[in-house]
Amino acid sequence: MKTELVRIGNSRGIRIPKPLIEQCGLGETVELRVTNEGLIISPGRQPRHEWDNAFRAASDAANDELMLEITEPNEFDRKEWRW
Repeated sequence: MKTELVRIGNSRGIRIPKPLIEQCGLGETVELRVTNEGLIISPGRQPRHEWDNAFRAASDAANDELMLEITEPNEFDRKEWRW
């Protein structure tokens, strides 16, 4: 599909037809990315989107231990630290 750039002040914009907006799942905000092929417009993502899945994939929870449980006390812990 071809479309014309529209003047918006000193900038330019494009009008995206409603069927394309719905088909692409675009909301109120979008992300713009420049590639060698041109400009990519994709749905805007929430900050930290999918971080929970990335953390789960990064480590097996069965091997997780708290550092405090496995780390020996150091000089600071023995002399200076006070509760």
